[in-house]
Amino acid sequence: MLVLVTNVGSTSLKFKLFDMKDETVLASGKIDRIGSPKSAYVYSGRGVDIKEEISAPDYATAIDKMIASLTDPVHGVIGSLDEISAVGFKTVHAKGMTGSLLLDERVIKAMEEYYFIAPAHNPPYVKAIAMFKQAMPGKPMVGVFETSFHQTMPDYAYMYPIPYEWYEKYGIRRFGFHGASHRYVSQRVAQLLGKSQFRLVSCHMGGSSSLCAVKDGKSVDTSLGFSVQAGLPQGTRIGDVDAFVPLYLIKECGLSVDEVATGFAKKSGLAGISGIGSDMRDIQEAASKGNDRARLALDMYCYAVRKYIGAYAAALGGLDAIAFAGGIGENGVEIRAKVLSDMEFMGVKLDPKRNSEGPAERVISAPDSAVTVFVVPTNEELIVARETAKLVAER
Repeated sequence: MLVLVTNVGSTSLKFKLFDMKDETVLASGKIDRIGSPKSAYVYSGRGVDIKEEISAPDYATAIDKMIASLTDPVHGVIGSLDEISAVGFKTVHAKGMTGSLLLDERVIKAMEEYYFIAPAHNPPYVKAIAMFKQAMPGKPMVGVFETSFHQTMPDYAYMYPIPYEWYEKYGIRRFGFHGASHRYVSQRVAQLLGKSQFRLVSCHMGGSSSLCAVKDGKSVDTSLGFSVQAGLPQGTRIGDVDAFVPLYLIKECGLSVDEVATGFAKKSGLAGISGIGSDMRDIQEAASKGNDRARLALDMYCYAVRKYIGAYAAALGGLDAIAFAGGIGENGVEIRAKVLSDMEFMGVKLDPKRNSEGPAERVISAPDSAVTVFVVPTNEELIVARETAKLVAER
């Protein structure tokens, strides 16, 4: 079975084609800056690696480019789209729905109902899904929702202390996200530890970040909430904030709901504090040159990660492992060191040499550390491919 997995951003399209017989990647690619005069395109397949600038004024053009590459007589890996069994999407949020679902009209409508709380994710996904259906009519389209891994959270972890009828009437609760990444990391850590019973804090850290408390492979708590505007300071999103801050801004300061929503979703987080932007590499460079706002953004981010690790260690009744994943988690040597400094009191001892060098997946804790610390390159696409293949096989 061949499964095409796509990851849709507001201006980007990533894809991987899996042969589920042995879970190998036959081809992969990425188109960045869709809608700009020039778009960056990378593709790997059949022994070639292509990097070039292309014209991708819209998503339809980007999808056509992807299909043309996959079916190209020279570097393509399939003769036609008929060889693909299904398309899997790393979908984010749908009202009243979660899990791995066929993307029919009912599911699409549920995604549209959460446009307001997932503005950077749901609109481009809905648009892209419609285009894929047009380009590949009759092929099963499967959404593997980011909330699904967290359905094992106990009620005392996912409930908010709000009027109970708001939960019943409006469905206000903690959902959690980055489920594909946390699922993969927890499965990989179980393999690396060689046991199925363990207490883990999974740290998915990138432009969008969240931590997850995992017990025996199941999510028991996570830092993102009803929406993705919670938890750690994100690239441009706010993270945790006093609930009366937006009320005060609207009622006393005269800001509109849309102004506050835009401020929280697009002008806050690392970018809002640093004034540099949302890329942690740029923030670190500016901080090293004495930029105090960049230093503050860096400190706030690392402090939030440390707080959540401590809180989740308490929630789990101790720790066996911590795992770092995502762009910052996998590559941020200084970030990891800052987060884990002075944690010997809870059994965490970092090995500076292991932290700074070694293979992509590795142990970075000291040999005598009571808690094993891993760097685990996440593989969200593989989780989506597995779930898609499973759903299609069960139809």
